[in-house]
Amino acid sequence: MEIDCNSEFETKSFASEMAKKIKKGSIIALNGNLGSGKTTFTQGFAKGLGVEQHVGSPTFKLVSEYFGSIMKLYHVDCYRLNSIEEFLNLGGENLLLPYDGVTLIEWANIIEELIPVDSIEIKFSRFKGNTKKRLLTITGIDELND
Repeated sequence: MEIDCNSEFETKSFASEMAKKIKKGSIIALNGNLGSGKTTFTQGFAKGLGVEQHVGSPTFKLVSEYFGSIMKLYHVDCYRLNSIEEFLNLGGENLLLPYDGVTLIEWANIIEELIPVDSIEIKFSRFKGNTKKRLLTITGIDELND
């Protein structure tokens, strides 16, 4: 599935609607270059889960946990990790089994060997000539339609 988002607002709106349909226990792997919309997507997703806290990039603390009115959101940023072992040393395996919420993992490609096969992946791409427009390529979306 491919989604064109023409603005940050559209990215957040799409993510918010997706969050309302997601199953508890889901993992969403977010991949794309710096500034491609991963954190913007997460902000919209959090809003859809009923999170009222500010959601920013967890680049320096690596993991943020938010309590939404629907379920918890675990927001992971693997950008500063050098290996899968670093992720596991953080207790990362627990984030791959979010029984009480959903886990969004930015820069998931860094730990792709650990990402469950039934996860959703979203690849973010920018459009040349339009700094606000993004293409979201989504795989593993079937679980939203059950």
